[in-house]
Amino acid sequence: MKKRCRIIYNPTSGREAMKNDLVDILNILEKAGYETSAFQTTPEFESAQNEAARVARDGFELVIAAGGDGTINEVVNGIAPFKKRPKMGIIPAGTTNDYARALKIPREDPLAAAKVIAKGKTISMDIGQAGEKYFVNIAGGGLLTELTYGVPSQFKSLFGYLAYLVKGAEMLPRIKPIKMHLEYDQGIFDGKASMFFLALTNSIGGFEQIVPDASLDDGKFTLIVVKTSNLVEILQLMTMVLNGGRHINDPRILYVKTAKLVAKPVDEKMMINIDGEYGGDAPMTFKNLKQHIEMFANTEKIPLTAITSSKTPEEKDASEHFVKGVKHLADKELGH
Repeated sequence: MKKRCRIIYNPTSGREAMKNDLVDILNILEKAGYETSAFQTTPEFESAQNEAARVARDGFELVIAAGGDGTINEVVNGIAPFKKRPKMGIIPAGTTNDYARALKIPREDPLAAAKVIAKGKTISMDIGQAGEKYFVNIAGGGLLTELTYGVPSQFKSLFGYLAYLVKGAEMLPRIKPIKMHLEYDQGIFDGKASMFFLALTNSIGGFEQIVPDASLDDGKFTLIVVKTSNLVEILQLMTMVLNGGRHINDPRILYVKTAKLVAKPVDEKMMINIDGEYGGDAPMTFKNLKQHIEMFANTEKIPLTAITSSKTPEEKDASEHFVKGVKHLADKELGH
């Protein structure tokens, strides 16, 4: 008996080429043993999320999100609340495609992405929960939220990541820190910061060195708090990110691992960004749901240090030793 698969695709994502490839994608999945059907999202609110929830209720073995990071987020929100969840695949068709980048899924070739699913290799991925909502890549507050909301959706589709860079350059001179109260596993941050964010993968806005020691399934977020709002210093930190992720030991950055975060505003409103969209206002509690969704991934290209569940105790020790060694070298380079 064949396993059932539902493709949930956004016809307006990216270059809108998904419909042209759909027949070939269905054929790839059928050959992999899936009885496959497709659902085209509509302008209805949470269309992809509602369909994903229906698929989970009906006991499908696989659901595929075909679209951008927003479509992926909706599908995750549809299946995450269920005790029994289908496995999940991704066929990228958006702009930055951060999540597909982290899973090493081809981002410009939908058929190659479908073949990754057909190979059958999966990772039990951590996801985040913020109140009643779920996220797969990033949540945060401060500059990050303003930057994302400031880019109209039509510009995201037309110009992709360039739109974020242009808007970011426009906003940098107006950045100001706000007072935050952040409670995490190891302590409390009370002070001013231009932004904080919680990362689940190593890829944020197209940058893969912001979280150089990211693990996809260890039950921990990477919490990064940017304390400075000085334009020159922010540009320095961005350079350090691009130069091997050396920002993680800089005193202008708080960089820690945590399974939970409580974020509270102090003097003014703090909007919360969840996977690139407005997710409500602080106060908000964030929880890491360890290995919550089984995702198809190009596991051969993902660094071993990023996957803990497949390692022996000896390999885990070696990974931790490697990460400590990298941090030691960064400290030495920075003269700390």
